[in-house]
Parts: sequence; structure tokens; C-alpha cells
Amino acid sequence: MPDIYGNTAGLGPSALRALERIYRRRVPPDSIATPELVRSLADASREAGRQVGVLVHRSGVVDYVVVGTSTGLMLPDIGRLRAAQGRFRALRLVHTHLFNEGLTHDDLTDLTRLRLDLVCAVLLSPGGDPRSLTWAYNVPSGHKRAEGAESRGGSYEVVPPQPWGRPQPHFGQLIGALEDEFSRLSKSRTIEAKDGRAILVHVGEKSHPGAMRRARSRMDELASLAHTAGVEVIDRIIQLRDRIDPKLVLGKGKLEQVVIRAIDLDAETLIFDHDLSPAQASGIAAHTDLKVIDRSQLILDIFAQRAETRDGKLQVELAQLKYTLPRLGQRDDALSRLTGGIGGRGPGETTLEIGRRRARERLNRLERQLTQLERQRSERRRRRQQVDVPVVAIVGYTNAGKSTLLNTLTRAGVLAEDKLFATLDTRSRRLELPSGAHVILTDTVGFIRDMPKDLFAAFRATFEEAADANLLLELIDASDPEEAEHRRTTQELLDRLELRDVPRLRVFNKVDRLDEAAAEDLAFDEDAVLVSALDRSTIPPLLARIEEALGASLRRRATHDGHAWTSSGSTDPELLDELADH
Repeated sequence: MPDIYGNTAGLGPSALRALERIYRRRVPPDSIATPELVRSLADASREAGRQVGVLVHRSGVVDYVVVGTSTGLMLPDIGRLRAAQGRFRALRLVHTHLFNEGLTHDDLTDLTRLRLDLVCAVLLSPGGDPRSLTWAYNVPSGHKRAEGAESRGGSYEVVPPQPWGRPQPHFGQLIGALEDEFSRLSKSRTIEAKDGRAILVHVGEKSHPGAMRRARSRMDELASLAHTAGVEVIDRIIQLRDRIDPKLVLGKGKLEQVVIRAIDLDAETLIFDHDLSPAQASGIAAHTDLKVIDRSQLILDIFAQRAETRDGKLQVELAQLKYTLPRLGQRDDALSRLTGGIGGRGPGETTLEIGRRRARERLNRLERQLTQLERQRSERRRRRQQVDVPVVAIVGYTNAGKSTLLNTLTRAGVLAEDKLFATLDTRSRRLELPSGAHVILTDTVGFIRDMPKDLFAAFRATFEEAADANLLLELIDASDPEEAEHRRTTQELLDRLELRDVPRLRVFNKVDRLDEAAAEDLAFDEDAVLVSALDRSTIPPLLARIEEALGASLRRRATHDGHAWTSSGSTDPELLDELADH
């Protein structure tokens, strides 16, 4: 017996037989719906007292027969794989409307979300006979509207109710022409990034002061993160609500608009400027048929791409496992894997349990390996302390110019790019001060607001390289409009690392991008130094302030009588290079 989908409870044998007979119908390529199919749907709908619909394949075969309520129809899961670029699903929905009402919001949402060929409603008379047909189909932007059709927001066109029996347009030619238009449009869009196209989404609470300004600032930063990760941002969507939806973050209606926008722009990914719970991520993915990631996943992906040393790679993998482990309980789609409960019980482990166990085992191995690497870092720090080498650590918000400053001061040749987290692994180099004294200069991982807690925990040992510093250079991008917020974030993270008592020198970078008045305002701050890390002529005042701040340490070392000292009181450069850990 063929399957009948949907609301079949309470249907009698006669109604079920009428539904089963619909599977025998065939639709030729030139027709939206044959008179025989329309009559069968009307008869079955009258017998059941409910909406009845079919999903007809482009080959003419009825793939699904679905029963709804008197006012709506819930389609079965037709698979989560999207249609090929520029192509539809090769399925069209033909269904009855009992009260002579036109296409509903749900009908049009199914059309766009599922990328159906077409949605057609058979409008019935009070007696249950077919009265008229109305249908809609997806159209690309710039499409020339067909005669008699109504454009609805540019995403689809609706043909108003046509009397029953009037000739229909050639279905195959209509859909073929539309697919050709979509395909040409898709090919004309150049994908600028290696990881495809994405829409950014921010949802905030409107009661917060400055909610819109804050949302735009966060979206700018999220766009920079996406660029660093290799994703092309094609749209940004901001919604301010009374409260965040606990299930879908956005409201359901807004989420449907986002999906339609993603389809129009050929976006494969939604990136949320929020940390999504496992249930939220799964729920949004189920509603959208798109890849869904949150801010933490995006940052973790950047770290995974940027890690170069074994230390950094292990730390990133540890953070990713800690993030992923709670999410192994979520199903990606229907019956994608056993998750326990009905159908998943037995004497052995379920697939989910095996995955969790292996993840925990790997996590434990990583933690042991990182403990060993931490011992090695501690040994290097101990050797530095034995020869009493002053350490200066550069700290600050990501993309403030820390690596560029390290390169300018030491000619280190470290990678420096105008991207967030361009440098991930801690770098230490020898720096010679104007007096001839040497210090070790360390570049640290950049900070960012709302840093994922798993990432912060995994990289805590790396951040703590600054704990043994004699001086912190707090580098600030003076040209960034969010400079004050970045300083607050840096202070909060330094407090979490218990580094508030380490002497600190505030260094404003990129002052060459400021206008004259803004630069003069900064110059009045006696505790700050103004530099442009790309301009070596601005560096001497910084070196002088470093030497001044390290005065006691340098004087103490100048009287040291250890074997590592040269006759001038400077440490042997070769030993310093070794301690700096090239």
C-alpha cells in the first residue's frame, strides 16, 4: 500500500482508498495539473474534509500524497540537500483549498524555502467541486513579469485565480526558462572567497541603550572575522526584539525572510553574532536548510586555519572538541544517526555514544600533550629568570598591529596582515635598546570581546607568557572608532589572567590615520606613547619609554656577575636568541 503522509488520523477506509488512487495519476510535461488529477484531489478532499495535496515529480509521477487540516498542509521531509545552483527541486505542489482562499503565506514559504518548481492551489466551491486554480513560481531578481502575474517582493510571481478549465501555460517551458535565468545569474556572481557566501545575522534586545549602534559595531567586527575566515559576506540582517527567541533566536517569520534572502543571493551559510546553544543551532538549521554557525565557531575556524606550531594546533583542537562535545547529541537531519531512545537501544554502544567516547578520549590525550608543552614553556621561562633577562610582552586587541610592531622593533619577519588573528602563535625575539641592553620582546595572541570560553581556556597557558613579563605594552589601534570598547575588553581579559599588577605602558598605534586634532588630544596623555608601527621614525620615543620603565631591571642586570654577560653588561645575543625561542 503506498504511503499517505500527514494528518491521516480518523480517516475512514473510503477516504484512504481515494487518497491511494491519486498515486495512479500521471501529469504530462506541458501541464501544471491535469483535469483528472484536479478532480481526484477535489474528491479526496471532500471525502476527508481536509486539504489534500500531491508533490509531483517533473517526470509526471506523483511522489507524495499529503493530507492536512481544513486550513493548512504540512509537507513531509523531502530531504535536506539543496537543489543544484540555479536549479529547482523538480517537484511541484498541487493541493486543495477548501474555502476558496488564495495562496497562503505558508504556501509561498514552502515555494521559496524548498525551491519547489511551482505551488498550485485548487480552489473548491462550497460543495467541494473545483472552481479555479492559482499558482506561483520563483523568479530571479530583474525578471520580466509575465502578463497577468503579480510580483510579490521580487522573489516569486503569483498568477491570480484562473477559471477551472482555462488553458494553462506550458509547464516544462516555463520552468526551463526560469531555471536558465537563475543559472545565468548564479554564474555571473563571482565568489570572492574560498568558503562561499554568507549572510550575517545579529539579534539584540531593543531595551538596551544604544542597541542599534552596538549591533552595527558588532556586525562590522563579525564581517571582519568572516573575511579572515575566507567567507564572502553578501548581506547583513539586524533584528531588535523585546527578547531573544529561546528556540530560533530570530522570530519564525523573520527567519523565513532570511531564508528567502539567502536563496535569492545564493548564500550557503548563516553566521550568527551570538553563541548558539546546541538546540538553537539544530532548530535553525532544520528551518533553513542552510549551514548555520555562530561567532564562536567562526573564531575557532580562524584559529584552526592560522595555527602554525604544534602547540597552537593542539590548543585549537582542544577548544574545538570542548565546543563540539555537547553538540554531538543533536541530529543533523531525520534518522541521520542513532541517538538512543526508541530504535537506538541494544546491548552495544549507539553511534552517538561511540562518537562521544572517542571525542572524550581524544580530549584527554590533548590535555596531557598540552601539559607537557606547558612544562617546556615553563622551563624556558625559568632559564630566562636565571639569567635575569627582562621580558616585554605586547598585548592588546586583535588587529591592533602587535606583529607589525614586533617586526619593526626587531626585524623579525613575523606574518603581519590587516586581518583579525593574523598571528596566532606566541613569538619572542631579541630587542636591543638604545643603551645597548637587550630584552626579550614577546608578541601574544590578540584579544577579542566575548572570546569563546573554551578557546580562552585552551590558550590560557599561551596568554600567561605575559605573566612573567617585566613590562606590558598595551597596544591600542588609535584609529578604530571602537577603541574605548577594545581597551575595556583588554582590561577585562588581563584581569582574568591576573596580570593587573604587571607594569604597563599604553601605546597608541596607527596615529598616522588620525586627523591632526585627534592626534593632538592623544598627545596630552602623558602615560601614553604614540607610534605608527609602519614608520620607524616614530619608534625612538617608544624605545626610550621602554628603557625608562625597565630602569630598575636594567640597572640590576648591569651589575650582575654571571657567565652570560658581555663586558658591556649586555647578555650574550646568541643565548638571548635561544631563550627568545625562534
